[in-house]
Amino acid sequence: MPANLLQAAEPRQNVSFIKDFDDLWHNLAKRYCFFREKKTDWNAVRTLYRPQAMAARSRNELANILGRVLAELYDAHTYLRQDPDHPLGSSYFDSQRSPYFDLWVEPKEGSLALVTSVREGSAAADAGILPGDVITAVDGRPIGELAAYLMPRCLAKPDPEALAFTLNLAVSGRRQQPRTVIVRPGIGNERQVDVPLKEPVQRPDFEIRQLAEGFGCIVIRSFADEAIVAQFDAALLAFRDTPGLIIDVRENGGGDTAVARPIMGRFITERKPYARMSRREGDGLSTTWTEMVDARGPFTYTAPIVILTSRWSASMAEGFPMGMRGLGRATIVGTPMMRVGAAVFDTLLKQSQIRYQYSAEPVYDVEGRPRWLLEPDVLVSGDEDTMAAGIASLRGSIAKIAL
Repeated sequence: MPANLLQAAEPRQNVSFIKDFDDLWHNLAKRYCFFREKKTDWNAVRTLYRPQAMAARSRNELANILGRVLAELYDAHTYLRQDPDHPLGSSYFDSQRSPYFDLWVEPKEGSLALVTSVREGSAAADAGILPGDVITAVDGRPIGELAAYLMPRCLAKPDPEALAFTLNLAVSGRRQQPRTVIVRPGIGNERQVDVPLKEPVQRPDFEIRQLAEGFGCIVIRSFADEAIVAQFDAALLAFRDTPGLIIDVRENGGGDTAVARPIMGRFITERKPYARMSRREGDGLSTTWTEMVDARGPFTYTAPIVILTSRWSASMAEGFPMGMRGLGRATIVGTPMMRVGAAVFDTLLKQSQIRYQYSAEPVYDVEGRPRWLLEPDVLVSGDEDTMAAGIASLRGSIAKIAL
C-alpha cells in the first residue's frame, strides 16, 4: 500500500495532547478526594476518553474532551478554569454552562426538574421562574432527553447525585446563548419562558447598612480580596454597639481562607479551632488536622450574629458560616448552600496551557461532620424572605440573653 494511503488511514496524533490527558488522569487518580463518594469508574474514564484526546485536532477540541472527563465526577468544584487568552472557561458539552448558574433544581417524577431556588437578580428570576415550578424542556429538548445526553458515561452503578447534578447542568443552558424553557407551574398550565442573556449586575464585594431595631448588616460577596479585611474592620467599628449583627454571604462564590479567617478572629477572645481537613493518602484519606483561628483586633464583637446563606453561597462562603458556628459565634439562617465540600488545587497542563481545578482536601466542621452536608440552623425555603428570618432569629437570641 502506498505511504500516502497509510497516512490517510491513520490520522497524525498530537503527542502533547495525549501527555496532557495522561497528566490530568493520573493527577486526579492520585489526588482527587471524593472517589469514595462517587460512583465513577476512573479506569473506564481513561478507556473512553483517551482515544478521543488522541484524535483531537485542536486545543479547543482537547478542552471539550477534558471538560467531559471532569464532568464524569459530577462535582461543581471540579472543572476547567477560565483562560482569558483562550476563552474556553468551564465550557464543555458543546459549550454547556456549568451548574449552578441561576436555577437550583431537584429531580422530580423521574427526570423532570423541580425548581427549589432562583438566583436573585438573574435573567431566570426576571423571566418569572419561581421555586415550585417544574422544568420539562430546555431549548426544545425534553429535560429527560437532555439529561441523558449530559449524564456521566462511566458510572459503575447509578447514583441519584449524578442525576441531580446533570439536571442542574441541563437547566443552566449553553454559554453565551439565551434559553427557552418549558415550565409547568404548581397551579396552571405549562408555559414557554424565554430567558435572555443578561450581563451580571456588578455589585461591590462589600456593603454595609443599618437595619431596623439598630441591627447592623454587612454584605460580603467575595472572600477573594484581602482588602475586604480592612473594610470589615471599619464596618465592625461602626457597628460596635449594635445589639446584633447580620453577615450576608448569599451571593458569595468563595475565596481565600486568608480573608475569611481574620474576619472570624474579630468575634473570639482566644485562639480556637474552626474546621478540620484531610487529603488523599493512597486509596483513602489522611488523618484529619485542625485549622485554627486567632483572636484579632482592638476589640471583640460579642453581640449575637446571624449569617445568611443561599444555594449560591459556595466554597469559603460555606466554610465561613460553618466556622463561625463552630466557634459558637453565629446562627446560620437560609437555604442549604452549594455543597462543595473541599479545598481545591489549581493545575496547569503544560503542553496545552489548559487550566483546571479539582476537589483535593475535604473540609469538616470542628466535630468532624462534612462541610458538604452542612445545613442551616434556621432553614428557609426558596420563596421565603431570608432577611426577615435572620432578623427574627436575632430577636430570639437577644431575648434569650435577656432572660
